[in-house]
Amino acid sequence: MTARPPVSTSLMLIGNTPVVRLRNVVPDHCAQIFLKIESANPTGSYKDRMAKTMIEEAECRGDLRPGMTIVEATGGSTGSSLAFLCAVKGYQFHVVSSNAFAIEKLRTMSAFGALLDLVHSPTGTITPTLIPSMIQRAEQVAKADNYYFTNQFISKDSLIGYKTIGHELVEQFPHGIDAFCGAVGTAGMVMGVARVLKSKWAETHIAVVEPASSPTITENRPGPHSVEGIGIGYIPPHLDRQLYDEALAISEEEGRSMCRRLAKEEGLLVGTSTGLNVVAAIKLAKQLGPGKRVVTVAADTGLKYLNGSLFADK
Repeated sequence: MTARPPVSTSLMLIGNTPVVRLRNVVPDHCAQIFLKIESANPTGSYKDRMAKTMIEEAECRGDLRPGMTIVEATGGSTGSSLAFLCAVKGYQFHVVSSNAFAIEKLRTMSAFGALLDLVHSPTGTITPTLIPSMIQRAEQVAKADNYYFTNQFISKDSLIGYKTIGHELVEQFPHGIDAFCGAVGTAGMVMGVARVLKSKWAETHIAVVEPASSPTITENRPGPHSVEGIGIGYIPPHLDRQLYDEALAISEEEGRSMCRRLAKEEGLLVGTSTGLNVVAAIKLAKQLGPGKRVVTVAADTGLKYLNGSLFADK
């Protein structure tokens, strides 16, 4: 096995993530399921890809210049990624987040040098009004001189980074992918991947996933939930109905149970949204049957959730 050669900057560690076939959690007599390990990115999340392109595209346009402060509203993984990029590139970072998100994520952002600006959630959960209030706060901060709002919720620059997952999957699966699914927050990841896969294999079935406790896409009924990074409480602007075939609402408890199974049976420590992804992938695999391939992503690492209840004994 050839070791990865030395790199000149930590930004070069983003991407080119491996794929693992799941075996022990997958029922018999269904399609094969593969998990792309996005937790292998520097901050343990696929948001590193998005953060890189949002900053570098803004630099290329001249919208972002040395000495400016970057602003973002985020539940934590995007914030960790942007804080990492800002540390490498020398920008200040003002992040609007909330107590509703994992303390590990908040501490990671601080460790990279970010200024934390927390919007309080009285219930400690992600309510339909929390993300909009965080965005509103970020918009107010960004009105000051010498600030740049990356705004992951509407930025087309983010899709450029997420398309790299699709291009890597095309190389990793030269014989095709029958179905791909992913949980949606901004929906940038699934839409970026879908655009690449559909252009290569038009018949690839694309499913977007959301928590059943906040079925905004499937039932137009947002609600409070505890799955970080997804279920923002309204239809994400990036979501393109032409690029997906199905929307699936998955139980939070099923997703959490799957996280614990993935750790104990596959040796993979992942977060709750990944648990939902795998539950959805199994649903698709049962429908497709043997001989087919279903792919989803490990959105982030379970190391971000060890202080919470996710891996507590049940």
